[in-house]
Parts: sequence; structure tokens; C-alpha cells
Amino acid sequence: MKEINPNEIYTTEEARSFLKISESTIKRHLKNGILKANKVGGRYRIWGKEILRLVSPQAENKAIRAYQKIKRKAVRTIEKW
Repeated sequence: MKEINPNEIYTTEEARSFLKISESTIKRHLKNGILKANKVGGRYRIWGKEILRLVSPQAENKAIRAYQKIKRKAVRTIEKW
């Protein structure tokens, strides 16, 4: 597999291949703003630097914190039952 160039533009299919995620996951990332992209001619175009940002340790730590926050909220809600 080739290396991700931060200054190159990729399609959603190429980004999915790099990230090894499903079509529904990439759609969810685009919809929620986790992966930023521009729409050109009805199709998304993603900068390589956005793909690299998504797999960076900072992004992983942010995702872990978000997951833990949701988990704590779920636990508190269940405890109220």
C-alpha cells in the first residue's frame, strides 16, 4: 500500500482503504465531522492531512475520552433505574 501524502486529495474509497473501515463508518465520520472533507460534484474529497490527523495519537486519545464520557453517562443512567 502506498504512503499517505498530506498534500494529496483522496476519494472516500481511497480513504476507506487507508483506514481499513467500512463504507458506513466513513459516512458516519463525514457526517459527524470526525473526518473533514469537501464535496466536489456530489462526491467527497479528503485531504491526506485529514486522514493522517484521524490516525494520530491525539485523535485516538480524544476518541477514548469521548467513549469514557459516554460510558460514565450510561452507567449513571442505569444506576438510576
